[in-house]
Amino acid sequence: MSRFEIYSPEGLRVDGRRWNELRRFDCSINTHSHAADGSSYLEQGNNKIITLVKGPKEPSLRSQMDPTKALLKVSVNITKFSKTERSKTSHKNERRVLEIQTALTRTFNKNVMLHIYPRTLIDIEIHVLQQDGGLVGTLINGITLALIDAGIAMFDYISGVSVGLYDTTPLLEVNSLEENVMSSVTLGVVGKTEKLSLLLVEDKIPLDRLESVLAIGIAGAHRVRELMDSELRKRAEKRVANSTN
Repeated sequence: MSRFEIYSPEGLRVDGRRWNELRRFDCSINTHSHAADGSSYLEQGNNKIITLVKGPKEPSLRSQMDPTKALLKVSVNITKFSKTERSKTSHKNERRVLEIQTALTRTFNKNVMLHIYPRTLIDIEIHVLQQDGGLVGTLINGITLALIDAGIAMFDYISGVSVGLYDTTPLLEVNSLEENVMSSVTLGVVGKTEKLSLLLVEDKIPLDRLESVLAIGIAGAHRVRELMDSELRKRAEKRVANSTN
């Protein structure tokens, strides 16, 4: 396989994975217990993010107060050193970051039981330390873990993955090299179901290929959910063991 071959005739990708294999997934919760009510650290492939959830808390502005439900606010900070080429511009107001924040807010507005926390603010801060493709899916997983750590009621897990389409072959969990040369979609899947909380299509996908792309994405998201659930259960068992000692 040549160095720049995206998908070899043997069925191997740039990083050695098969078409339906996830990247390395390593997560932990309660990583910043003194700075936030809920927190998580997630490595998904070479993506590395820290997520902090503060709240439910009283908003600082009366305009942010809703008598019927909580206000969910998502802010994404992409560090200048997160890519191999350091950015010379500020990421705060870039259009791409604003689009990501809007997509994440809409996704979790539907899944968090906001009506339980009226007149409050749930503030979600995400810090991207390193990025390598499929970023929005990683952010979804980080937020899910941090919200659960904060004890905020949700209808179910939201697990995120990206899927690329190389010629006619769907590739699960694209990295940045793959993302740059092919069309890709990001899915936010609700729990063990096939319901989508987010479908973000980055480029044109042929309609006759969309079904296979969604099928592999949903299957991958279910595996991500199992990995998150396993980590959360281990953490819960440790907490119970510590409290009984």
